[in-house]
Amino acid sequence: MPNFRKPTCRIVLGFGLLLAIGLVVRAQDGILKQEAERVAVVEKVKPSVVAIFAPGGKGGGSGVLISEDGFALTNFHVVQGSGPLMECGLPDGVLYHGVLIGLDKVGDVALIKLVKEGHKFPFAPLGNSDDVHEGDWSLAMGNPFLLATDFTPTVTFGLVSGVHRYQYPAGELLEYTDCIQIDTSINPGNSGGPLFNMKGELIGINGRGSFDKRGRVNSGVGYAISINQIKNFMGHLRAGLDSDHATLGAAVTTQTEKTGIGRSIVTSILEESDVFRRGLDIDDELLSFAGRHISSVNHFKNVLGLYPRGWRVPVEFRREQKRSEVLVRLMGKQRKVLEDPDAKPPPKMPPVKIVKGPPSPAAKYYQPKPGFSNFYFNKLEQDRLLAAFHKHGDFSSLSGKWTIDGGVRLKKLTSQSKAHIEIGEEKGKDDKSSKPVVKMTVGDFPYTVEPLNQGDPAVLRLPEGSGGFLAALYVYRQFLLGDGKGFSEFAHGGNEPFYPPPADGKPPASLGDLRVDTEVLNTRLGPFLTKWFFARSDAKLLGFELRLQENEDPCEVYLSDYRPVDGRLLPHRMQVQYGNFHYGTFNLTSFKLAAAK
Repeated sequence: MPNFRKPTCRIVLGFGLLLAIGLVVRAQDGILKQEAERVAVVEKVKPSVVAIFAPGGKGGGSGVLISEDGFALTNFHVVQGSGPLMECGLPDGVLYHGVLIGLDKVGDVALIKLVKEGHKFPFAPLGNSDDVHEGDWSLAMGNPFLLATDFTPTVTFGLVSGVHRYQYPAGELLEYTDCIQIDTSINPGNSGGPLFNMKGELIGINGRGSFDKRGRVNSGVGYAISINQIKNFMGHLRAGLDSDHATLGAAVTTQTEKTGIGRSIVTSILEESDVFRRGLDIDDELLSFAGRHISSVNHFKNVLGLYPRGWRVPVEFRREQKRSEVLVRLMGKQRKVLEDPDAKPPPKMPPVKIVKGPPSPAAKYYQPKPGFSNFYFNKLEQDRLLAAFHKHGDFSSLSGKWTIDGGVRLKKLTSQSKAHIEIGEEKGKDDKSSKPVVKMTVGDFPYTVEPLNQGDPAVLRLPEGSGGFLAALYVYRQFLLGDGKGFSEFAHGGNEPFYPPPADGKPPASLGDLRVDTEVLNTRLGPFLTKWFFARSDAKLLGFELRLQENEDPCEVYLSDYRPVDGRLLPHRMQVQYGNFHYGTFNLTSFKLAAAK
């Protein structure tokens, strides 16, 4: 046993005590530093948190500002209670009027706007929810149990418990896909509020909790809608759309072989779906969706839930050891869902209630229209996009005959044929009325179509194998002339990926490499439904798709090689695709665009 009275022992013990004290102090310093950093993050993001109240005090929830002009995210089920007009309190102590902009009912997301002319609002930066991992710290802020009567949000702190979770619809609670599971406390009233990482970045919108065993009290299991999913729908939300989530049009099951490796096998498929027309069939193995490897049905549903209806995404599948990759247009979940015929039908999406109350200054920003959450903001998006598009040229005075010459390489031919195109109006038999006519000669083969006077759909789809290129040329000219004049439908369609074929004709390593992000306009002229794709960078028209019926392959026209013609930019290359086949590439050399006589 050591002799503690000896000087050496006393020195050693004293040094050890000092070392222990130093470690404790250092640990305390680390804890205090983390605490200070956490408090600083809360103070940084708190001004962006919104307390939402329904008119007349009938319920409410939470939200978060994402732009200085007052755009804020919340839950669909929050605005379902408040209606299209609401009151929004901020930690500055001011109660602002708010208006609904866009809805994602399936994903339980809504975009609203706080209204105050010329005011710059504090807002939270958007993070990347794919960078979130189990064990990360997170902050939830909001208005639980409507406690924020002074508009100061409640703050809770906790762990990310899981990522890429899937939550089936339950009653009126909607489908949560690829969501973030947290033990950070959320309760009724937190709905629509922000989930932050420790950098103060918005990584999710809190909306749902597992309250089954404890009524409406937090059980430590909450779910936040990932911000990356919301980013895919942001263009739809800003355009005032009542958006829809995607379905593939095929049902998939997981089969586990003796090796224990899961295989995602197609068990049923809708024959009217685009994925069926692209070649997918029963018993094929689904390998990847939108560039993400598919390992199970749960994984597939999570990935599928990230995308809006109508988007095109690459899908890779295998049949008898042969791999194929195709671009697939996604169907809508609300309109038609492929499901087990013996299963119960999904719950109906409740309409947005209009809560009556005193007149709101925000009411002038709300314009109802079937199929839209708020058509007022759709019109704003149209005007903004068209103003940018007009910078490339004004065609409004050129309503006379258009003559276009050049060459065309049809299908897989290596040689070109001469192409001559005329688009204009011709007088009728009574010599008083006029009718639109499109004529095209390819080599020695002439084609003529009267797009608005033709009763035979087969004629409207001429030339054969193009899906209606002549009709597409007429609609293209009308679009350039009038920005919607004469169109029975004209609306902004949000954002979508677009996949122009390579100019050199060489196949890419992956179809995803062709992707360009675009803004979309949807129009109807006569029998023709057309979707127009504009580059988000400069609003240049990259192409369009024209169809006669909703569920059929469109005539796809890709525009490139823009050059100035009389002060206007025009495409000198048009690549035409129909279904799984390339119809032809037009290399145009001459444009004669006449003014009206």
